Amino acid sequence: MEQGNKQEMKLGWALLPLLVMIGVMLVAIVLLEQGPHIPLIIGTAVASMVAYKHGFKWKEIEEMMYKGIRLALPAVVIIILVGLTIGAWIGGGIVATMIYYGLTIISPAYFLVTICLICAVVALSIGSSWSTMGTIGVAGMGIGLSMGIPAAMVAGAVISGAYFGDKMSPLSDTTNLAAGLTHTNLFEHIRHMLYTTVPGLFIALGVYFWLGRRFSESGTDSSDITQTLAILQDSFFISPWLLLIPLAVIVLVAKKVPAIPALVVGIALGFLAQYVIQGGTLADSVGALQSGYVINTGNELVDNLFSRGGLDAMMYTVSMTIVAMTFGGILEYSGMLQSIMNQIVKLAKTAGSMIASTILAGFATNATCSEQYISIVVPARMFAGAYEKMGLQSKNLSRALEDGGTLTSVFIPWNTCGVFILGTLGVGAFEYAPYAVLNFIVPVISVIYAFTGFTIAKLHVLQTVPPDDQRQAQ
Repeated sequence: MEQGNKQEMKLGWALLPLLVMIGVMLVAIVLLEQGPHIPLIIGTAVASMVAYKHGFKWKEIEEMMYKGIRLALPAVVIIILVGLTIGAWIGGGIVATMIYYGLTIISPAYFLVTICLICAVVALSIGSSWSTMGTIGVAGMGIGLSMGIPAAMVAGAVISGAYFGDKMSPLSDTTNLAAGLTHTNLFEHIRHMLYTTVPGLFIALGVYFWLGRRFSESGTDSSDITQTLAILQDSFFISPWLLLIPLAVIVLVAKKVPAIPALVVGIALGFLAQYVIQGGTLADSVGALQSGYVINTGNELVDNLFSRGGLDAMMYTVSMTIVAMTFGGILEYSGMLQSIMNQIVKLAKTAGSMIASTILAGFATNATCSEQYISIVVPARMFAGAYEKMGLQSKNLSRALEDGGTLTSVFIPWNTCGVFILGTLGVGAFEYAPYAVLNFIVPVISVIYAFTGFTIAKLHVLQTVPPDDQRQAQ
């Protein structure tokens, strides 16, 4: 399979692999109730054939796949470490302690608002939505489910809070990436995002407050919560001192320790907590890291909450990430994605349509390339010159990249973010999507601002009058 003479990638050919993949995906997920792996593999096969038809050699197509996978390797490492963290923290009684005190302190009526705000503060402090969801989010799911709140609602509140903090944190990699690629001052970029993201958070909190009214104490079976608390006390050693372990991880990341070594510290502390404090055997402690913690109390809710985590549990997520990135790699490096992006750019004739097109491009890249980093990088390259020609400051582009790329990544089931959330919180994208309010309302706010001109910063060109002409005018 050797071929040369690369041809220009027409829009129809560029769209073909995507349309085939989405069509097969709908059949597999909706009708057959299967996972997205096989549809992505079929999409990859079609993309490979399209690339080959347009003059790419097979070795080049293979390299495109490998490039895509390389982009996802940092995410794969984090996914694995989060799986180990969940197993270690459940076995060490850390998650049980957070759930125990959460059930005794937080009112069910205000739980969705509370967990959203807690995740927002933690993510803002450490700059990572994934680390927040993999630690605080897991405990939040346990508390919410124990209160009788649907998993999709809890996951939506966790996601909204985590992505608010991640988006607004100067420690966030996506925030720094969007600012750096557009040559925008980091704090100017963050200040400009306040106009869309803070209203989005208030709307999300309002929705969670409204949803939480049905879970008031009078509408919640207190006997179920009492039973859960008793089982937790019988199954784990509960102590507020165990909360120092997640606090230590948060402090480390806030001190700009990279996420990987910070998570490793959390895993080690959780492992020691299970072995020393909870009285588990060495085999049990290692087993919790490998295959997850297992508990049998006879209570279905508690057993489901605490029988999870470990390296093995994350292999579905890892395999999904690798398969998705092989598909995305071919689309990106064969020019298919660029062909699609070029058509989107052509539609932008005004400032409003330019910003709306950027947000649409971010969402489209999340769907096609399955990675939120690419949804920032590719549109940034495509739109930078167009924004300058239209007289728009770069912070408009950096904000649109985050509003359309970072936030919408969670709505694509085969995107690395959607896959991570499924593996960590146990809820699929189609289930939590209606409740991830911040993530879908901020892009809407951003588009409204774009077409009304509100907060859209223009480039100011100062025109000086020559001295002679100035004197004549006087």
